[in-house]
Amino acid sequence: MRSALRRALLLCLPLALAAAAAHAKVGDPAPAFTLTDTNGKQHSLGDFKGKVVVLEWFNHDCPFVKKHYDSGNMPALQSRYTAKDVVWLSINSSAPGKQGNYTPEQANALSKDKKSAATYVLLDPDGKVGREYGAKTTPHMYVIDGKGILRYEGAIDSVSSTDQADIKEATNYVASAVDSVMAGKTVEPSVTQSYGCAVKY
Repeated sequence: MRSALRRALLLCLPLALAAAAAHAKVGDPAPAFTLTDTNGKQHSLGDFKGKVVVLEWFNHDCPFVKKHYDSGNMPALQSRYTAKDVVWLSINSSAPGKQGNYTPEQANALSKDKKSAATYVLLDPDGKVGREYGAKTTPHMYVIDGKGILRYEGAIDSVSSTDQADIKEATNYVASAVDSVMAGKTVEPSVTQSYGCAVKY
């Protein structure tokens, strides 16, 4: 009996490990989710069917995030694309007690201070959505097309530093990905190595 149980567990283990390691993949449907924004309203990815959606994992205490907000780079990107009817969702997956976990009121104050132009700021304190997407860093960026297919995943740009001066020299992968998706073109590159602070799950 014990040997049969042991064999069953051994057979199940690889499947369990594979499931644990699985996360969103470019070219596949983006994982569905529902999260609450900083004003207490729930939003589901499916609400935005037919629109290009950008997901931005962030933590305002992270120096890499500060680089892109304090320079105005991230708000400018948000404004540029939301003006073109792109939905921009900023997601905070910092767990309670960890760096970057804010109350909704604190998050709203920070968004105002940082001049965020995101469509919604969503809170993911249990990290479920972050893990489903495989978000590793802040920032970590994703672009989803109007059919709900993930088309880009990775870094905001090509220079992994905290120096604001590097922004003007960098290739902005997110802008390139959104422009390509909106033009019906193939996104290249479609996957890059994200950089920043580790998401504080």
